[in-house]
Amino acid sequence: MLQEWRCNGKGYVVYRNFLLRRIEAASSSAHSTPSNSGRWFASPTTFSEADSWSSIRDLRSNSGKLSRTLSVSSKHSEPERHVRFAEPAYSFVGMHCIFDNCKASVTVLQFGRTNSDLLAYGSSDGSLTVCQVSEPPSVLQKLTGHSKDITDFDFSSNNQYIASCSMDKTVRVWEISKGTCIRVVYGVSSQLCICFHPVNNNLLLVGNANREINAINFSTGRVISKLTCDNAVTALDIDHTGQLIFAGDAQGYIYTISVNSHTGSLSRTHKNKSCKSKSSVTTIQYRTFSLVARCPVLLSCAQDGNLYFFSIATNSHGYLTLICSLKLASPVQNIRASFCPLLSLEKGEFIVTGSGDSNVYFYDLARPKNSCVNKLQVCSLSLYFLHLKIWLQVEVLMKPFTSLKGHGSPVMGVAWNHGENLLASSDSDGTVIVWKRAKTN
Repeated sequence: MLQEWRCNGKGYVVYRNFLLRRIEAASSSAHSTPSNSGRWFASPTTFSEADSWSSIRDLRSNSGKLSRTLSVSSKHSEPERHVRFAEPAYSFVGMHCIFDNCKASVTVLQFGRTNSDLLAYGSSDGSLTVCQVSEPPSVLQKLTGHSKDITDFDFSSNNQYIASCSMDKTVRVWEISKGTCIRVVYGVSSQLCICFHPVNNNLLLVGNANREINAINFSTGRVISKLTCDNAVTALDIDHTGQLIFAGDAQGYIYTISVNSHTGSLSRTHKNKSCKSKSSVTTIQYRTFSLVARCPVLLSCAQDGNLYFFSIATNSHGYLTLICSLKLASPVQNIRASFCPLLSLEKGEFIVTGSGDSNVYFYDLARPKNSCVNKLQVCSLSLYFLHLKIWLQVEVLMKPFTSLKGHGSPVMGVAWNHGENLLASSDSDGTVIVWKRAKTN
């Protein structure tokens, strides 16, 4: 059986179904590989599965009498839990690579624009690291110059430049290929969020602790226009047309701001007060279209763990209507969230977020009662095989393995690559894990 399996070269999900077909009793299995900084796994053999131990707990509760029905998520209601061979939304075959060269908290990370291989992450020690995640994964540049926490950064449309902002009150522009800082813009307060204009890449939009949103000329570093909000501007994003900016502040309010793509002039159109949270907004993310709302939508995440999902009325200058909200079970200060890719076979509005319990969670905003549909975690490999041997009575040849863990501290940031097959997550200990998503039909 094992010899036949080794020829398959596939991941946990397929291996589990393989055993189910071979053994009348239900089973589950996976392989693991120890991780190092920038280590690449030649095949998706690392174990990471949504609520994976819930299946084993169900098997154990049967006291040896095993069935072919698997529990795919402990968060699901009973009618939804027992699905024959069904996989939860956004299942993953394992880790693609790990970067653990950073010794400070990694609070923000992002893949390059229209690029599945380029990844960058910023940390609380002021450093910005640019990596490639293809075989073999490696650190391309470590950009140093900020003296305090990196609060946000963004890639230019051609991925030649990165603009970053920091608690040290500066905005810096970096040329990635040379690893050099080509421009520094000094402010009077902490610079908290930043993004390139999607149509006019010579325009940078920056929010700061002085309650301002500044439009900065990328070439000269001069402030072209500014707009004052009611509180510190902590997060922002812009729609695909470049006409509307969505900004969150330190009191949980969200602003819709009109921007002129040519002149950079800014004018406020709406202030949304439907958020119950008075906590600082950590994530603002725009999506062009939603299968649920049938229109452009906005995701907002606050420090207290409240998530908000809005529809956007483009014919009313970006007016926001709250569709639903969700309270995370394990909120983390400065946690970030992200929309998930659209799945042709899945109905819902999926998001991914980190948590204080070191796991990565997937939620469906369309199912408020059973919103958690998946999570990524890595358990002890030796304990895992011990469970297999005792409960499944499968003879496995084992070598001594050390305990394999994923994130060992709160997960702060998450980001999808352009190809939507890789998910990167970062934690407060400085570890960045790139997870490989299972193929979907």
